[in-house]
Amino acid sequence: MSLRNLGQRELLLFRLYTNCQLKMSHRDFYAKWNVTHAQMAQICGCSEPTVDRWFARESNYRSPAPVHLRRLAEMDLLWEFYEQIPLPLRQWLCPPPRSNYKTYHRDS
Repeated sequence: MSLRNLGQRELLLFRLYTNCQLKMSHRDFYAKWNVTHAQMAQICGCSEPTVDRWFARESNYRSPAPVHLRRLAEMDLLWEFYEQIPLPLRQWLCPPPRSNYKTYHRDS
């Protein structure tokens, strides 16, 4: 496959993406969704003790990294708008496990 040049469209989308502020605080996510710290850790790709420190007080507290806030926002977006995302895009973004294909794509 040959490399594709960035045209005006791609450069405009690049600027849009680099200025994107997609993020959701851990506290807002936890208040909105009935999830465990273990589930939040899985969503964020970190350990459960890391998530525990986000909710800790004083000396044990650690702020979530920007990548964690983005992953929480992405999960929130999927849970809120999954059915509105066109099927080909859903399949490309989040290919389902083969054994659960019908579960995830009931409307196809």
